[in-house]
Amino acid sequence: MKITHTEIYRFSIPMEPFVIATGTMHFAQNVLIRVYTDSGIHGIGECSAFPMIVGETQDTCLAMAKDFAQIWIGKDPLDIPERMNDLLGYADHNSTIKSAFDMALFDIAAKHADLPLYKFLGGQKRTIETDMTIGIDTPEGMAKTALKYQSQGCRIIKIKLGKKIHDDIERVKQIRTAVGDDMILRLDANQGWSFDDALFALTELEKYNIEFCEQPMRTWYDDRLPELNVNSPIKLMADESCYNHHDARKLINSQSTSYLNIKFSKSGGILEAQKIHEEALQKGVKCMIGSMLESRIALSANLHFALASPNVEFFDLDTCLLGHLVDPVVGGLTYDGYFLDVPDKPGIGAEADEFFLETCESWTI
Repeated sequence: MKITHTEIYRFSIPMEPFVIATGTMHFAQNVLIRVYTDSGIHGIGECSAFPMIVGETQDTCLAMAKDFAQIWIGKDPLDIPERMNDLLGYADHNSTIKSAFDMALFDIAAKHADLPLYKFLGGQKRTIETDMTIGIDTPEGMAKTALKYQSQGCRIIKIKLGKKIHDDIERVKQIRTAVGDDMILRLDANQGWSFDDALFALTELEKYNIEFCEQPMRTWYDDRLPELNVNSPIKLMADESCYNHHDARKLINSQSTSYLNIKFSKSGGILEAQKIHEEALQKGVKCMIGSMLESRIALSANLHFALASPNVEFFDLDTCLLGHLVDPVVGGLTYDGYFLDVPDKPGIGAEADEFFLETCESWTI
């Protein structure tokens, strides 16, 4: 089997503004690719650029995608490690757009094996329940949003923080007061706090029964994570500090965190995500599967990976529920309230809506 050509789409999804500590997103800056082969099988991949986190924009992803597609022409898509090495040999970093290419390869391989991706990866179905994320707003506004999600059957809330420390504490206080004691609350500061603010906030927030806090400090303070981790009454989860399995190893060995957040946009896709999972599994460190602002295409791949990764215990797969104004996907992941499932079709089991694609700027390489 050989790769013949690749289609690349500017897959912009209009959405309600979403605010985190490092910025505001007004639309999902996504890129869709379809890798075609001479066997009649094609693979689909999607990534979501989040420039204030990963440093890639939709335009940089599109530029690199054209180069990557050219490199792969005439090559075997089933040799996934070698194909990803091709991209690494051409350009370091650029993990977001690499994840779309990685995803397309796994889609091709699973279709070639006539298996759903989770079975191709050695997984099996289990109960998966996602949290719902609340973007930064006034304490009153965030409490109102939490109540809305609770009324819709949501049992796990992730609260975005990382602005003024006393306002952040008030946000959590009002949300806990509004939803009561039974709802699980998670925090995500998105690198917004200093060490002193993080220690103060985590100490003050302990009484609100918090499951964990993601990425309290900027990554350039990673050397202080062990000190924060040992003194924090709330468990920490490394997100932006963990891109690859080498980061995972260093974080675990330095006792910098209790948990790791795996995202394809950081790892560069499934191949490296598997290595992070294995590193954490060997050391008994539980993981979360997270996401940026992907559609149900990439979320389907996320869920397939999670079903094949027993050490993934937390699930943050709510991105297309966070204000996407259109759903440009046929098939793929489904929601039963906040419980997720994927179809038992070969590959990822999701495809882009052709009518939506007709509105997207595109290239064929």
